[in-house]
Amino acid sequence: MSKSRLHQLSELGQSVWIDYLSREMLRTGELERLMRDDAVVGITSNPTIFQKAISQGERYDEQIRACLGETDDPKEIFWRLAEKDVGDACDVLRPVWDAGQGRDGYVSIEVDPNLAGDTDRTIAEARRLHAEIDRPNLFVKIPATKAGLPAIEEMIASGKNINVTLIFSLERYAEVAEAYIRGLERLVESGGDPSQVASVASFFVSRVDTETDKRLDELGGHDDLKGKLAIANAKLAYQRYKELFSGDRWAPLGAKGATTQRCLWASTSTKNPDYRDVMYVEELIGPETVNTMPEETIRAFQDHGEVALTLEHGLEEAKRLFEQLAEAGIDYGDVVRVLEEEGVQKFADSFAELLDGIRAKRGELAAA
Repeated sequence: MSKSRLHQLSELGQSVWIDYLSREMLRTGELERLMRDDAVVGITSNPTIFQKAISQGERYDEQIRACLGETDDPKEIFWRLAEKDVGDACDVLRPVWDAGQGRDGYVSIEVDPNLAGDTDRTIAEARRLHAEIDRPNLFVKIPATKAGLPAIEEMIASGKNINVTLIFSLERYAEVAEAYIRGLERLVESGGDPSQVASVASFFVSRVDTETDKRLDELGGHDDLKGKLAIANAKLAYQRYKELFSGDRWAPLGAKGATTQRCLWASTSTKNPDYRDVMYVEELIGPETVNTMPEETIRAFQDHGEVALTLEHGLEEAKRLFEQLAEAGIDYGDVVRVLEEEGVQKFADSFAELLDGIRAKRGELAAA
């Protein structure tokens, strides 16, 4: 039997993760099917995804009823629901983690997005989530805000796995990698084992084109530059990754078994219907990377995706694109600033909506 397109992609060194999690998926065996048929070896989640899962069906009702005997705080109820799902998913993926010696098999849970500007509370919540779920294949997601950077370093220094999320800019990516490396150096200095800690740096891809294309439309007359910055941005980030995780500074950490902080391509569904629906997968295939995809992108790629090593193609064009956009009047620094601010706000809004949904569900069950 011929291998599926996603199995072929994984053979080129890119890990396939999915960007959704639900109790339905866990109870029906859908996760095991995705692992078998679609080469899935990891899961990411966020407030929007949990909100959708909890609002649909009755899978969570029994646990919510049980929680109501102890608390009516919607945030506390949410954490209990999410921690249960994430812990169970970690257990399903544990054989992948074991077989790959900690390279894949991870499940991610995000700190409260309202803490994005508060370093100390982010650290406290990340520690709490690691303690509550207590799985070696757990990633806690911390956003790559200025306040998030020292929290990332602190968690890595204490030997905890971190998925750094909401990365848009090349400059911020370099700061994220620096926080990871510095955290590992501190871990080693304190006698810790760097081979036991892992991290990924999650670039949000498609949103870069959405924001840039909108600005190009406002300027008018630059259609040839549309739909290109997101991929160029990610390709140049990968070049930076290769530089940062080699050379004299990285060598002693690598010698002690430290693993590189892989680039993870997130937000890889295509938002513009005029663009090829799998372009953010096809154009970013390369070793030592992760692509976390929504269900529709997994299905589309399995149907008609083209598998080839593309991540290091067109690097000169990618660099030139930044110059062309600047000449057209696009301020890259402002694009990525707005995207970070909007990204934090979107997650905070989803978290608020999620808590509203739990309040409504709590009311229904209490009245039943």
